[in-house]
Amino acid sequence: MTWFRCPETRPWASLRLFCLPHAGGSAVFYRTWAKEVSPAVELHAVQYPGRADRMADALVTDAHQLARLIAGAMAPLMDRPAAIFGHSMGAVLAYEVARLLQERGSAPAHVFASGARPPHDRGDERVADQDDDGVVAEMIKLGGTDAEALRDPELRELVLPYVRNDFALIENYAHRDGTRLAVPVTAIVGDCDPQVTPDQARGWEQVTGGRFALKVLPGGHFYLAEQRPAVIGEIHRALEVPALG
Repeated sequence: MTWFRCPETRPWASLRLFCLPHAGGSAVFYRTWAKEVSPAVELHAVQYPGRADRMADALVTDAHQLARLIAGAMAPLMDRPAAIFGHSMGAVLAYEVARLLQERGSAPAHVFASGARPPHDRGDERVADQDDDGVVAEMIKLGGTDAEALRDPELRELVLPYVRNDFALIENYAHRDGTRLAVPVTAIVGDCDPQVTPDQARGWEQVTGGRFALKVLPGGHFYLAEQRPAVIGEIHRALEVPALG
């Protein structure tokens, strides 16, 4: 099973945008983006193992290993410039993937870190250690489409193992010294996000020697659901591609 879901192949596109989901998320979170991004962009959403159409694949429990697997899978698709967008857990993974690609001589054109504290400032909250009801309560508090699925007992049985795995993966993540990014980074955050303040999001500036921008939009942790046109507009501006007509 491949790592990426590409809703619309665009052989003419000048660049690719790789989108990494949040903890408990899947590639379907970005499906609607394909219709809204510029025709100059081909969108590839990462499908982590152990969920959706990869339910039979073993979960990956270590963030650094998961980043290595994603970076390896991206290698054949780096024949065009590529940008990486990650939300929440996906933002930290996007950063680690970008570091690996840069080390290998195929640095991304841009990294977008959405709804996340920077890799060196992760906090000490532990959701993965809570019982099932505690994990579900946390998901509902944060919002997002996955939270509703967890209200259904049968779906909960399917979804909770990978949700808990993802929380453990990101909560056990520790930043390692090494390659410093040299690429532009844009941090985007909701102004009412309980997990990250705009000041904390500004800490992403420290991970790169490239250009940095911070964009604050209205909303909570899943601000990008309501603010999708603004987020995509920010991507278009940063990548200097024409928007849809």
